[in-house]
Amino acid sequence: MILMLWAGSLAWPLPAPAAAIKVACLGDSITEGAGVDNPTVNAYPVVLGRLLGTNYTTRNFGVSGRTLLKKGDYPYWAEAAFRNATNFLPDIVTIKLGTNDSKPQNWKYKDQFATDLRALVDVFAGLSSKPKIYLCLPVPAYSITFDINPDIIRNEIIPIIKQVAAEKGLQTIDLYTALSGKQEIFPDDIHPNAIGAALIARTIHGAVLSARNP
Repeated sequence: MILMLWAGSLAWPLPAPAAAIKVACLGDSITEGAGVDNPTVNAYPVVLGRLLGTNYTTRNFGVSGRTLLKKGDYPYWAEAAFRNATNFLPDIVTIKLGTNDSKPQNWKYKDQFATDLRALVDVFAGLSSKPKIYLCLPVPAYSITFDINPDIIRNEIIPIIKQVAAEKGLQTIDLYTALSGKQEIFPDDIHPNAIGAALIARTIHGAVLSARNP
């Protein structure tokens, strides 16, 4: 009888393991890992993945030099990374774009920035995975370098991102404040080093965990 009961218990179906929560990090060179030693280890999406742990699968969909603006010189919309991010069917999306949009050849289309940001949000909101979307405020730029304009980022782009987030009921992640006053971790005044990337990762990690465990 004991053997029969034990054999029967072996046939009882075990619960399926929970699927990992998929996190897609969209962005430009700072997301991709430019300026970071060994970005395959130290880019902020990789660090974020380690912080989140084995219950999450985090992927880096950053592409250097890309803009949110569809009419920008190098729009993120045209990249394979954008298509791959949607095909990934993420559960969580972080969008960190806007730095390259501050360049003069791009910001001449500033009237379309809010419209294009809404459209990008709508693409991911329409996925079958129904992800939670976070809009990241760009990190500060510490000089006009590579034609990136610190004043436009602070005074124009960030307010628009906040406005769209409020319209869409989305949470912002304030990377601007988190990395302000820390020029020493920006070797070229634009791209944070590995210390800065880790700080970005910790800031996003805190926002994600707070939202999941209010």
